[in-house]
Amino acid sequence: MKPAAFEYHAPATAGEAVELLAEWGDEAKAIAGGQSLMPMMLLRLTVFDHLVDLRRLHELRGIRQREQAVWIGAGTTHSAVGRSDLIRQSAPLLARATPLIGHAQIRNRGTLGGSIAHADAAAEYPAVALTLDAEFELLSPRGTRTVAAADFFTGMWATALEPDELLTGITVPEWHGRRGFAIEEFARRSGDFAMAGATVAVGLDADSRIDRCAIGLFGLGPGPERAHHIEREVLGSHVREVSAEEVGRAATARLTSVPADLHGSANYRKRLGAVLVARAWQRAVEEATDD
Repeated sequence: MKPAAFEYHAPATAGEAVELLAEWGDEAKAIAGGQSLMPMMLLRLTVFDHLVDLRRLHELRGIRQREQAVWIGAGTTHSAVGRSDLIRQSAPLLARATPLIGHAQIRNRGTLGGSIAHADAAAEYPAVALTLDAEFELLSPRGTRTVAAADFFTGMWATALEPDELLTGITVPEWHGRRGFAIEEFARRSGDFAMAGATVAVGLDADSRIDRCAIGLFGLGPGPERAHHIEREVLGSHVREVSAEEVGRAATARLTSVPADLHGSANYRKRLGAVLVARAWQRAVEEATDD
C-alpha cells in the first residue's frame, strides 16, 4: 500500500512547526517517529495533504528533573524513556510500561509525545499519564498552555490539541514515601496492542493506610480511563483490609463502552480487565509494603 500524496515539511524549530500547522490547519499533521501515523496513512485510513516532520527539533527531546516532578520532551523516544535512571526513580510506572510497547524497532523510533497525541485507547503511555496525573505542555502561535491529562483525552483517537498546537513536553509528578506501582496487560501476541490493561499506583502512610491511589484502564473504552469511584472508596483503609479482587471488580463495574471484536466480546474484556486490575493492585501493594 502507498499513502496518498502529501507535501513534506521539515521545520528547524518548534515555532516553525506550529506556524506550519496554523497555516494548513486540518490539512496538516505533525509526525514524529511515525510508528502509529504511517501505518494508518499506508492503509489510507487517514489522509493529510501536509506532513510536518518533528525529527529535527532537538528542543523536544530530553529528560530533566523539575521541582517534585520529571519533565520529558515529547520527542523523546520510548527507548530513551526506558533507559533513563531518572524515569525509573521518579516515574517508575512509565519505565515499566515501556517494554510492553510494540517491538524494539518501534521503541527505537516511536516517541512519548507521539503516543500520547495519537491517543490510541489500547496504548500504554496515555493510561500511565492519566494514572500519574501528568500535565502536557502545548505550543501554538498564540503561546503555550498546560493541559492536565484528565482533560486532554477526549475520545477515540481524540485529544484537546487544537489543529495549530504541538505537544512539546510532559511533566509527571513524583510520588514520595511508601509507594508502589504496577502495570498489567493482556495481548494476543507479544508486541500487539493490549486487549485490556490496567495501571495502579498506591501510596501508604506510616500506619499502612492508603493515603493515595490511582487506577487506570486501557483497551476497555474509547480512551484511557480512571476508576475514580473505587479510588475514593479505598482511601483511608488499611491496605490489608482491601481485597485486590474486589478492587478489580469495582474498577470495571461501571464501564459502558467496552469494545468487542472477533478476538473477544465486551463481557470477556470486562472480566479480563477486572483480573488485570486485581493483579496490578496486588503487585503495587506488595511494592509499597516492602520494607
